[in-house]
Amino acid sequence: MLIGYVSDENYRALYDVAVEFQANGQFFSTRSTASGAVVLDLPVGAYDVILQHRDYCAKRVQLQVEPGQVYQFRLLSTKLYGFAWPRCVSAGESSEFRVHSTSEYSLELWKYGKEKEYVRRIGTFDDHAPLSNLQITPDGDYTQDGVDWNNVGYRTVTQKQTVAAPEQTGLYMFHLSNKSGDVFTYPWVVSPKTPQSDIAILASDLTWNAYNSFGGRSNYLNPEGLPPTPVVNSRQELRRYLKPSFGAYYVEEYPPLSLERPQPYLHIDLNEQLRDPIYSRMGCGMLHSEWRLLGWMEEQGLSYDYYSETQFHFDQLPLDDYKVLILSSHPEYWSKQMYDRLKSWVFESGGRLIYLGGNGLNCEVEFLDDHRVVYHNTDCTKWCGVAMDPPIPESESTFESRYHARQESEANLLGVVFSFAGIMTGAPYKVIDNQHWCFEGTNLKQDDLFGTESQHMRIPGGASGHETDKISASSPPEIHLIAQGTNPDQGGADMVHFQTASGGEVFSVGSICWITSMLVDENISCISRNVIERFTK
Repeated sequence: MLIGYVSDENYRALYDVAVEFQANGQFFSTRSTASGAVVLDLPVGAYDVILQHRDYCAKRVQLQVEPGQVYQFRLLSTKLYGFAWPRCVSAGESSEFRVHSTSEYSLELWKYGKEKEYVRRIGTFDDHAPLSNLQITPDGDYTQDGVDWNNVGYRTVTQKQTVAAPEQTGLYMFHLSNKSGDVFTYPWVVSPKTPQSDIAILASDLTWNAYNSFGGRSNYLNPEGLPPTPVVNSRQELRRYLKPSFGAYYVEEYPPLSLERPQPYLHIDLNEQLRDPIYSRMGCGMLHSEWRLLGWMEEQGLSYDYYSETQFHFDQLPLDDYKVLILSSHPEYWSKQMYDRLKSWVFESGGRLIYLGGNGLNCEVEFLDDHRVVYHNTDCTKWCGVAMDPPIPESESTFESRYHARQESEANLLGVVFSFAGIMTGAPYKVIDNQHWCFEGTNLKQDDLFGTESQHMRIPGGASGHETDKISASSPPEIHLIAQGTNPDQGGADMVHFQTASGGEVFSVGSICWITSMLVDENISCISRNVIERFTK
């Protein structure tokens, strides 16, 4: 009789897990098979189930065994994990730190700007009993509802697991270490109580979550839901690898992805410094890159207030109090409320938008509550010819983006929209209009190249790259092309500027790699400062 399957936090099948069923003084035991299957002849009824494995954290489960029902047991590995909840707060508000550790751990708070600045020690945590710092995940697909940490057994501890946010806005990182010798860092976005600057910068936490596969799902891995059995070999089993091009999106509706999960790929090594190259796959387009923007701002003496996209969605960013909003490397996923609010600010209220990223505002998300987000990829046949099975030319696609398939093309607001041309390449930009004011102080002439230096090591080559945006039929008629990436297949980013009737302005660079050139390429730095100074005046 198949009772169920056992898998870890990556939904990877676990072999040789000892499983014991107890009921009415009787004991039944088995071990999981190579596929993670738990097979045992059991009478129908209620059982206490104990699961043990030398490399994973033991747990107890209450289970009603019924014929034909297949249960998904989930175990956590012994890796060190942590996250703050809420992950984004206003100065003075508190977050709970949720940590999974096999031994006593210590926690420190650091601010990440032009330097890594020690803020304070939070404390040392160990609650007497052996392995008392272990967390327990729910069984089944907890990517949809969250990991529910700091729940079982945590509400009675005498040492509170909360910390109040500092008064200074910015990106903070918790440094977590334990006596087993493990280290883990995780982010905390702190916004100001009231605006302190003319400039607001958004952390792309909705994109962070889209790429977070903790629990076995992300918006790129099993976006349509967990498969019925845990994975044994990813390349042999996952649709992502078995379909031509990128066949991840093939249905209309997708289950939610919870923000309330650890995000291991946001870990920044303790020895990584601001000007170091970025080698990590995820870091090149997300948190590691976003930190470079904040560090550059502080080195330039430019003040800023820091918010998350989630805070913006829930109307916790007073946009009318700012002159400028800056979007970072890869703000791919936005809600309709966010998009409409920003577009109104730019086109009706004279707001000034600086878009320093690529593949931004490309897909609509919907909040079900404060932590569950639905990513509306739609069926890829609507918007992405190259993801078809078999592929069709992108020029025959019905829409310019996933956001266009549900609302309108983001080119209406950003001036540019992502296309697959030039994807996963890196190159410098070429000057198209050397008379534009953004080139003041650069000595760049017509057709000169700039943006040759980059910290982006996943896709090295220049400031135009990784993923790039271009002018489209949906761009405003007054759009002005200033420079263009020299990527192959006419895939370079379009750097554009336009003004609105209300006095608003938009400057877009159209490249994920731009920010990773700001600290190391003099021309990219000068252009960025020129835009910020003009927009704040």
